[in-house]
Order: sequence, then C-alpha cells, then structure tokens
Amino acid sequence: MELLDKIKTRQTLVGIIGLGYVGLPLVIRFCEVGFPVLGFDTDPRKVERLNRGESYIKHIPAAGLAPLVSPAAGPPRFTATSDLGRLGEPDVLIICVPTPLTANREPDLRYVENTTRAIAATLRPGQLISLESTTYPGTTEELMLPILSGRYRVGEDFFLVFSPEREDPGNPTHHVQTIPKVVGGVTPACLEHGVALYSQVVERVVPVSSTRAAELTKLLENIYRAVNIALVNELKLLCLKMGMDLFEVIEAAKTKPFGFQAFYPGPGLGGHCIPIDPFYLTWKARQYDQPTRFIELAGEINTNMPHFVVGRVAEALNEHGKPLKGSRILILGVAYKKDVDDNRESPGVKIIDLLKQRGARVSYHDPHIPHCTGMRHYPELDMKSAPLTAETLHKQDCVVLVTDHSAFDYAWIAREAPLIVDTRGAFRGLEGEHIFPA
Repeated sequence: MELLDKIKTRQTLVGIIGLGYVGLPLVIRFCEVGFPVLGFDTDPRKVERLNRGESYIKHIPAAGLAPLVSPAAGPPRFTATSDLGRLGEPDVLIICVPTPLTANREPDLRYVENTTRAIAATLRPGQLISLESTTYPGTTEELMLPILSGRYRVGEDFFLVFSPEREDPGNPTHHVQTIPKVVGGVTPACLEHGVALYSQVVERVVPVSSTRAAELTKLLENIYRAVNIALVNELKLLCLKMGMDLFEVIEAAKTKPFGFQAFYPGPGLGGHCIPIDPFYLTWKARQYDQPTRFIELAGEINTNMPHFVVGRVAEALNEHGKPLKGSRILILGVAYKKDVDDNRESPGVKIIDLLKQRGARVSYHDPHIPHCTGMRHYPELDMKSAPLTAETLHKQDCVVLVTDHSAFDYAWIAREAPLIVDTRGAFRGLEGEHIFPA
C-alpha cells in the first residue's frame, strides 16, 4: 500500500521525536484518532515514566496517557523509546526538538541536525518527515534536505515538510485538534502527503507554497507578539514616570471593537518561543544585508525588563530605608507564564540571578514549580519553593510578583507582606503605600 493510502486509512505508524510540551500533545491526538505512535526521546527518565503511563507535564494528565500505554484490550497505542536506531520503523516522523539560541543569540540547530542525521542513517523509501521546531526560513531545504538526500529522491522516495508547532501550554480553549495547521512541502508531492497527514488530526490545514513560507509564518506570529509586548513594556516605563496606570489605559483601549488587540506589560519575556524566535529571523536577515531594526529594538526592550524590575526593587527598598544588598526578597512565580509548570527562559529566573549578583538574599514560591534547577543559562541554580505562609511573608524585606498565578490570594499577600513590587498589575485596587508597580 502506498504511503498516502496508509495515511488516509490511518494505518501508518507515527514516530514523534521529542516528547515534551509540543510532542506529547501530538502523541495523544494521533492516538485518539486511531494511529499507533512510537515516541522518541533522549531522556531515559522521561521514556520510563511515559511507558508507565505517567505524565511529567502538569497540564497533560496521566489519565490521558495511561489508556494509550496499557489499554483495556488490544496492544498499546503508544510506546516510548530512547533507541534512535528504531527511526526506520515509523512511516511518518515528526520532529519536535528544541531550537535554542547560542550565547551570541545565533540559531543553535544542533538538535535538528543531529536528529536529521539519525533519521538519514535509517531512512527508507516511503517515509514522510515533518519538522515542527521553530527555525529560520530555509532550514528544511538548506540543512535537512542535503543530509537526507544521499540515497533517495525527495518527493519520490521520501517526503519532507515543515509544519510549525502552535502549542500554547495551559490554554484551556485551543488544543491540537482546533488549532489550524500550516504546512509547506519541498515538492508538491511532499505537500500533498503533509496535508493528508495533518488533516487526520486537525480541523483545518493551511497549505502554503514552500517550507520557507511555513517557517516564516511561525516567526511572524511570534515576532508580532514580541513587538507588541515591547510596545506596552515601553509605555509602562513612561506611565510610571507620568504617574499613570497603563492597565487602565489598556482596558479602555480594548473596548474598541476593531483595530486593537490588548497586550499587557510584564517583567520580560519567557518560554521557548517569543524570547528566541525573533532572533532566528534577524540572524537570517543579516545574510541578505537587510537590517531588522524594528525586531531588534523590540528584543532589546524586552530583554532589559528584568534589569528594570531589579532597579524598581532597589528603589522600593530605598524608600523604606533599606539597601538591596543583604535584603530578604521573595519572588512570587518563576514559571514563564500564568498557571503553567514551565520555567524555560523565565524572566523570574533572570531576576533571581540579578538580585543575587547584587547581594540580595533571594527565595521563591511557585505552586507549579516546587524545584527550580538545571537551567541552560544558570547551571548552578538549585532552589526549592518556599512555603507561602504569613510567617514567610513577614520575614521578607520585599516580595516581588513575577508570575500572576491564579492560586495566589493577592488581597491576603497585600495584608501580610511588608513591601510588594508588582510587575503584573495584580495588586491594582488594593490599598497601601507598600505596593510598588514595576
């Protein structure tokens, strides 16, 4: 049976490489519609837990995984492995590996390249390969295709597409099934196979003319957000100096039924996409001698926000007659966004590091992240979440709200904490000269 027919009848074995915040929801969705799935991850601890039906991601409950691993009847729908020698088994391979930046803010594609080389070692006719990791325009054709084309012809023997992930961890409204899927193929046959695959699991597939168009689509989505967040962060700095409440202004502006979308200021960008993706395009643009000043300015503003927050903490302490050095400071929230258990690229971690550099005695509380350790930029970081009690708050010289989790009782914190620096506007409306916006 041809691959296209196997996809349409859901008889293909789907291989998903990278079983994290992007890969694991894909596993569940493909299994839900009847595909058998073989998951790949280089972390043997993750593989072991998944094969027991356990989830290590808070918003993906084990109840959704366990029936796939140990069904009441029949063989497992999902198995995880760390053996990349099995990459030749699936008919479809979906790559969901990290694409971070180097220390010089240049694309770090070693995970994509290493994965592609592993696939090439076992590549066989009749396989479809889809890259979902965010990257610069040209990656699929310029990096992956030459590695895969040694023995076989793309569009005839094997098929290669790019389809950017659009996961929003913790979003209760939008899921894999309901988020439209953009797909670009190296050849028309590649595109046909990619559209056929994703049409089985999502309600709407959006084909584009090339893999480069699909790659740039994802960058545009995240650059749009980064630029608008930079805009409101810059307005926040101005409003603080003018004695105005930017949150009030945003709420008023968003009553306009057209031409405006609300974005909110904060302590800086976090997560695996928005702080990183714009720099993938600025790097690529330099190859064409084309400056991207607007994007780079937004990155500069957002990158500087943790430094601004630390400056506001110093100002707030100074007004209370205390120096930053030696002060006890509690950070509320180290997750990169509200109500998730993910602290990748979190501004909270950067703020902790900056405060420690200036001699502060820092602790944190986050109901979603009990242990904060082992981050790429902060390899020595090893902290446990402090209990959020009245006694803990009373001991602090300053409490800094970084992530506005729903679990926090803001009125109670405002009563118990001696000094608060609020980066999210969560304490608006609560009385007290001890509350400083930042």
